[in-house]
Amino acid sequence: MLRSHRRLLSAGAASLLVLGIAACGGTTKDSADNSGAAAQTGASADPNAKLKEGLKIAFLPKQLNNPYTDVEVGGGKVAAGELKGEYKLVGPNDASASSQVSYINTLIQQQQDVIGIAANDPNAVCPSLNQARQAGIKIVAFDSDASKDCRDVFINQATTQGIGESLVKMASELAGGSGEIAILSATPNATNQNAWIEVMKTELAKPENAKLKLVKTAYGNDDDQKSFQEAQGLLQSYPNLKVIVSPTTVGIAAASRYVSSSNYKGKVAITGLGLPNQMREYVKDGTVKKFALWNPADIGYLAAYAGAALASGQISGQQGEKFKAGKLGEYTVGAAGEIVLGPPTEFTAENIDQFNF
Repeated sequence: MLRSHRRLLSAGAASLLVLGIAACGGTTKDSADNSGAAAQTGASADPNAKLKEGLKIAFLPKQLNNPYTDVEVGGGKVAAGELKGEYKLVGPNDASASSQVSYINTLIQQQQDVIGIAANDPNAVCPSLNQARQAGIKIVAFDSDASKDCRDVFINQATTQGIGESLVKMASELAGGSGEIAILSATPNATNQNAWIEVMKTELAKPENAKLKLVKTAYGNDDDQKSFQEAQGLLQSYPNLKVIVSPTTVGIAAASRYVSSSNYKGKVAITGLGLPNQMREYVKDGTVKKFALWNPADIGYLAAYAGAALASGQISGQQGEKFKAGKLGEYTVGAAGEIVLGPPTEFTAENIDQFNF
């Protein structure tokens, strides 16, 4: 799903998309219209405009020192190098709602050309992001969307609907079609997590999933120890629990670590969105049967190219505009400025050794 975002992943290539069901501490938000900030700018795009060199491209993830984030922004750094631009990485050590605001303000003062942001809260960052846009800085939300009124485009891992459906499908398969399940999410304000969970609830309300019962949604705040404790609490509070679904790489790894060394191993299944390298040992020891994801590096890579296309005038963020994203091929801007990387992929014991990220 690379060229025209429809190429299948090939094992071991860092540029490949990983399809799956997993989602990480990010945001996926589908939109039915094209009324986003980009569409309101009135900007005209020239698809034949030359990509500018020397662009200052800054990445502001939800938090630093997060394994998923590290891979994601690493892809952005590679792209910035290809674009002959200047890469910068800043960010908080916690994923609280307002923790990114001061970094945005600093990036404005530094006169960045592009800010790529995975928003901890879709609204808390908006005043600062709009100040950046007024200063001529292009805003690319990635992984976890900001409000569409304060960014130019949003790089979505996969469609919200597709991720939510995949999470329920995996949970149902692991539960044998019936029983109690729980969700271990990131933070209560995480845009992508909440959007996926809403789809999950809709799917669980369908007749074919009537025998599955969602007993609780817990929040580990994308912190390893907190997620570990929340997983422990879920299992102690719900003795009949069959599956924990964690749509965050931090949560799924922490829950797997707890179950792998407990009496729940083999009795309670763990699934969600995870990194193959982080999850390999739990798949190998039988704790985890399946989980899903895409290649996070491709999200950062695509975000950098989208930012360069915006800063160069090739696109303005309006629906139908096209641009080329290096080795990933051509992409089209969708409704409300959304650019979808591609569908998610499932990892099992049979294929996990084919991937290295």
